[in-house]
Amino acid sequence: MLDMPFFRRPPPALKGQNIYLRMPMMRDFDEWAALREKSRFFLEPWEPRWAPDELSRSAFRYRLKRYRNEFEQGAGMAFFLFATAGDALVGGLTLSNIRRGVAQTGSIGYWMGEPYAGRGMMLDALRLVIPYAFEGLRLHRLEAACIPDNNRSVGLLEKAGFQREGLLKSYLRINGTWRDHYLYALVAEEHCVPVLKPRG
Repeated sequence: MLDMPFFRRPPPALKGQNIYLRMPMMRDFDEWAALREKSRFFLEPWEPRWAPDELSRSAFRYRLKRYRNEFEQGAGMAFFLFATAGDALVGGLTLSNIRRGVAQTGSIGYWMGEPYAGRGMMLDALRLVIPYAFEGLRLHRLEAACIPDNNRSVGLLEKAGFQREGLLKSYLRINGTWRDHYLYALVAEEHCVPVLKPRG
């Protein structure tokens, strides 16, 4: 029997000691909207400007549809992060813009609810996602971009083993303003993961 391509398999669930990650579902809407609203002023400086209907059920449904399409096309996947104790939603992480061929690269983005920031949960999440990306998805390189004065994000990426490669001028429009970003990257060899040949 031929092995099924990665993105035709069921969405992955990644489990650690303190957190677990799975693809968002419609039943998460109420908890997601409440956490995002509670964390609004904490998150807004680091994210694209929120739409007027940002926290609506219809916008969330559209978001899930986009996540599903990207997953099915092999372009990316989205995770919600849950605390193992109590099953509370604490944040989200995306692996997006996956490029195959000669690149074998993907981009990582993330957000953490304010009540759970500073507890090491996102670092735990990265330590689950990075091996999955390299070994499970057979990517060779992971990239992440962060605003230079986002000290939390800089520290997180460096603790996770990412190396700063340069400054991207006026890279993304964040909260209505074009902002410079540091580019960070991690390659499989640096993470002590065997380099696997792409399938296909």
